[in-house]
Amino acid sequence: MDLSIAAILAQDGITSGAIYALLALALVLVFSVTRVIFIPQGEFVAYGALTLAAIQSGHAPQSSWLLLVMGVLTFIYETVTILRSAELRRTAPRRLAVLAGKYLVFPLAVHLLAQNFDGQTMPMLAQIALTLLIVIPLGPMLYRLPAPWYC
Repeated sequence: MDLSIAAILAQDGITSGAIYALLALALVLVFSVTRVIFIPQGEFVAYGALTLAAIQSGHAPQSSWLLLVMGVLTFIYETVTILRSAELRRTAPRRLAVLAGKYLVFPLAVHLLAQNFDGQTMPMLAQIALTLLIVIPLGPMLYRLPAPWYC
């Protein structure tokens, strides 16, 4: 083994170790604040990696469909929660408008953006930004849905 192969293996090891260290740190931070072990955290890492890989290969990422479906489900759940509570029903129109923007309009806009760039080359920063726009909102949506949806 020459020095170039050793350097490549060392770089790969450092990169993998850094990813594992960041995941461990995130798990510890979430657990220390909420006292809940956030098991789906690894799925978000996989969604991010696979979404970016799909964009780099020139395909529309299928995780944008997941964002759209999760947005609709979260909107339905929040709407039912508001309409069941007499206290929240007084401000229902304003709350529903905000919820529609967060859980319907934003995911639809991101989905349409992801589907329109199907096969087009984009700069790397734009690919990363689109990946983050798709994956990051999944966390709060998953948090808002009741446990049977993701167990």
